[in-house]
Amino acid sequence: MKTIRERVLEVARKQSVFRAGDVQDAADPRSTLRRMVAQGEIARVGRGLYALPDAEVNKYHSLAEATKRYPGGVICLTSALFFHGIGTQMPYETWMMRLDRKMTPNQNFPIRFVYCTGAAFSHGMESHRIEGTEVSIYALAKTVADCFKYRNKIGLDVATEALQEGWREKRFTMDELWKAAKVCRIQSIIQPYVEMLVQ
Repeated sequence: MKTIRERVLEVARKQSVFRAGDVQDAADPRSTLRRMVAQGEIARVGRGLYALPDAEVNKYHSLAEATKRYPGGVICLTSALFFHGIGTQMPYETWMMRLDRKMTPNQNFPIRFVYCTGAAFSHGMESHRIEGTEVSIYALAKTVADCFKYRNKIGLDVATEALQEGWREKRFTMDELWKAAKVCRIQSIIQPYVEMLVQ
């Protein structure tokens, strides 16, 4: 039978960032985690978050970390565009869509929340594995629609660039885009930009 320390190290090797709750079959691994941090075996990277000191991270690491810090949210807007490889924006902050306003952003982790409910929240949600963590990210068609919906926050130029590039690269169909636009209630806003695309 594995010790709690062995289970912690097993989780740490699979996930770049993890919580005490990720350590399976351990009644209370927190004392072991504290001891391992003191001994330098793992590092505490945030409140309730741990990682190996030399954990290998990729360019999407901030998306995995945001998911661990703020469970229940969906990566959106320029952060989702970055994941999908669309546009020239390298977001300094991670953008996350949330259902509720109960969660307060941590000032030590650059994150921005936007809020919606119902189909506008659930439509177009995809699950991607990043560094061992299941991360919810909006599909590109939904992301483009969101960019037009929240154009006052991220800029209309970002929204139009995402629309043009995504369409040019055939990354979504017009049907997918219109469904997302309807869910986000921005059909009249996006229509002139779509008409320019298909002329």
